[in-house]
Amino acid sequence: MGEDQAEMAAAGVSTKPLNPRDLRVSDAEREHVVAVLQKAIGRGLIDLDEFTERTDVALAARTRGELNVVLADLPGLVHRDATKDTVVPGTPPATANFAGERLELKAHGSNLVRRGRWSVPGNLSVYNKYGNTTLDFTEAAVASPVVNIELSTKWGSVELIIPEQAAIDVNSVTEVKWGALNDRTNTNGHAGTPRYVVSGRVHGGSLTIRHPKRGLFG
Repeated sequence: MGEDQAEMAAAGVSTKPLNPRDLRVSDAEREHVVAVLQKAIGRGLIDLDEFTERTDVALAARTRGELNVVLADLPGLVHRDATKDTVVPGTPPATANFAGERLELKAHGSNLVRRGRWSVPGNLSVYNKYGNTTLDFTEAAVASPVVNIELSTKWGSVELIIPEQAAIDVNSVTEVKWGALNDRTNTNGHAGTPRYVVSGRVHGGSLTIRHPKRGLFG
């Protein structure tokens, strides 16, 4: 046992590795779970009484394990640092290892579109030539608090639509040639969940990031 560990043990502090279920949760995580429960009502998964009960538990939760209880039987998402029985907001518990997987989206001479309820792992690779790309994450089941998006597109624009509570990071985009990078969300470098980290190149088209449109004139 090292000197630091001996001092911690003497002070009554455990030196054992911390189980991800015992990690503390923030107010933002609690609020995100409540938002997931609201969506569950709309989909008929729970009724209003269940929503009230689960919301009370979520708001009082101190650890990830306590917070996950309210989503254990609902679509949720799996934290990439969690154990396989640890569920946090957004995708089914059965996809426990989905956060670390990579999804490749490819198109040639056609538009590439993903929207609605689609599953998003922790890593996306997008290849498109001679076509536009639209990725709408508004209703997506996202498997990680950080989603890495690698772009390799030519002669077509890219549009990313992220939820209001999310944030973008485009600092790793190496080139936007014969086009422009337009972040309409103004969230680059800010806190947000999920956080979409974009890298790669867009050749012969623009890269636009925006929130969902609001109302008739959004």
